[in-house]
Amino acid sequence: MILFPYVLFILLLPFETPKLVVLFASFFLGLTIDMFYDTAGMHAAVCTLIGFLRYYILKILSPREGYESGLIPNVDSMGPVWFITYSALIIFIHHLIFFYLEIFRFNEFFTTLLRVILSTIGTFCFVYVVQFLFYKTDKNK
Repeated sequence: MILFPYVLFILLLPFETPKLVVLFASFFLGLTIDMFYDTAGMHAAVCTLIGFLRYYILKILSPREGYESGLIPNVDSMGPVWFITYSALIIFIHHLIFFYLEIFRFNEFFTTLLRVILSTIGTFCFVYVVQFLFYKTDKNK
């Protein structure tokens, strides 16, 4: 099981962040991770894909009245059910593409799928715990 906590950066970008900014930020985040892990562009490719898909996932999960301006997609602002759906979907897609790019063959399909599922659960638990440690809203409003 491998945790990828940097996915949290892409998850928590504000809703009104322009698509092009999300793509470039995701790409450079992945490129930075690639430089440290020597993974030849795998993180950059997957992060860019997640940055691209984020807009469509947010569009699918958007409430009827749309998103409020200035909100960050976290548990406090959007609720636990919405955040669990949003983050689990993005984390799963990230891990699925990353691990299959890493192995680049299907003869170990189920072993890789198990790695994807376990790493998704681990990374999701990390992301969810970080929500409660660092993103508290002021309850006195």
